[in-house]
Amino acid sequence: MAPMVSVSTVVQPHEDPQMVVESVKAIFPDWVPDRVPENAPFPNEREGVLITGSSESLDTLLEAARSQRILDTALDAMTLELEIDSTGFSLSRQAALAGKASFVIDERPIGGEMRIGLTGEGLAVWLEQQTWHAGRNSVPRSVGDELAMSEDGEPVEWFDRMGNRTIGGD
Repeated sequence: MAPMVSVSTVVQPHEDPQMVVESVKAIFPDWVPDRVPENAPFPNEREGVLITGSSESLDTLLEAARSQRILDTALDAMTLELEIDSTGFSLSRQAALAGKASFVIDERPIGGEMRIGLTGEGLAVWLEQQTWHAGRNSVPRSVGDELAMSEDGEPVEWFDRMGNRTIGGD
């Protein structure tokens, strides 16, 4: 069963609120924010405004990850904070406007980020299934395995400079 998806982002004083909403909707088309602040010329007195909402699915995000061929990265990034049946992760809003999925692991990206929360029974297995691809027939993956990226987003090297497997080879 698909998890519950919550999406939030902060509209900064210098940002156009409609562009921020558009960036989130590029990845979560059915997202409806709880509020949208008025656009005001900069400089202004407005503080950053947190806007939140929910989405019915991760379909657009997963399709972007599939087309970019980053399903293993998506699995790793979406499960770095996994605790039982909930997780959270962040995506770049600027990349979203370009139709791309870019997971934010460490630093706040230029253009802001959106925060996604997922909650559902059997979430780890569901994410493994949703990010499955044919390459996993030869290099199986699971949440938290030795092939996962490190907590700071650094990749794990699967092959040495000569093309020999460093992980999972016999």
